[in-house]
Amino acid sequence: MKALAIDLGGTHATCALVDDRNILAEKVVSTDGTQGLKPVLPIFAETLCKLLEKTGVATSDCAGVAFSFCGLADTRIGRVVSTNQKYDDAVAIDFIGWSKKEFGLPLRIENDARMALLGESYAGAARGFEDVVMTTLGTGIGGAAMIGGTLVRGKHAQAGCLGGHLPVLFNGRTCTCGNIGCPEAEAAGWSIPLVARDRPGYVDSALGKDEPVNFEKLFRYAAQGDGVATALRDRCLSIWAASATGLIHAYDPEIVVYGGGVMKSADIIIPFVQAYVEKHAWTPWGKVKVRAAELGNNAGLLGAVPLLREQR
Repeated sequence: MKALAIDLGGTHATCALVDDRNILAEKVVSTDGTQGLKPVLPIFAETLCKLLEKTGVATSDCAGVAFSFCGLADTRIGRVVSTNQKYDDAVAIDFIGWSKKEFGLPLRIENDARMALLGESYAGAARGFEDVVMTTLGTGIGGAAMIGGTLVRGKHAQAGCLGGHLPVLFNGRTCTCGNIGCPEAEAAGWSIPLVARDRPGYVDSALGKDEPVNFEKLFRYAAQGDGVATALRDRCLSIWAASATGLIHAYDPEIVVYGGGVMKSADIIIPFVQAYVEKHAWTPWGKVKVRAAELGNNAGLLGAVPLLREQR
């Protein structure tokens, strides 16, 4: 099966033509500074048409368009439900109508974390498992769950994909979602600079002298022995591990998969979370496996085929 795929992030989108477990062609399109999503839809259409022309694949050879969206999307009706302050015009866009007009193809839209889980389940770290939780650590913290080989979606299309917003601190920081003490508000790319500035000794630390703070610097300075960086790194590890334990109790997975840019430090993160959940998660049936994602930025694109096959 061939499919057209769009994986939309906060500042860019990757448009691709995929064939089963392979990416035949792809191109990254910038969305940074655009006023909403609607103005870039023609660019997406033009880019996908060029990829088809480049590969010699006819539109009629594709099963459909799979759209991975960085917010809440209801795949049953092909609409965006909530954008959490990004691409706010998306809730009014008729994606199915757009796809029929541009390509004459059906379209399915899904949350980006669910798409990443579909990809990892189909062709990556979770292949062979039917009960999976995936967490994506990046600017935010995405989540998705699969039970019995089926994505958890829920009545309002938000079940399973709000793992980064299940609180770990009842008296923690306020999150962009309105909740308090979310893992995302305590240990995500956008929040870690705020957490760092509140840390005693931060200004005089090696980390504090190299702003802006990001996870690459955090793990690097921690490895070099900077006390503030080490404390903040260990705090993040504990928050991610506590969140994983909660997700295990909620969804009963056999495996927890971690993706996102922070996984450049997987050699530290995975053993820590594995040891933590083995100690604290209540799983009398056995031990939950913790693994790093294998597909990187391609996971959401490779989720296109299994998403489109759901309707068959």
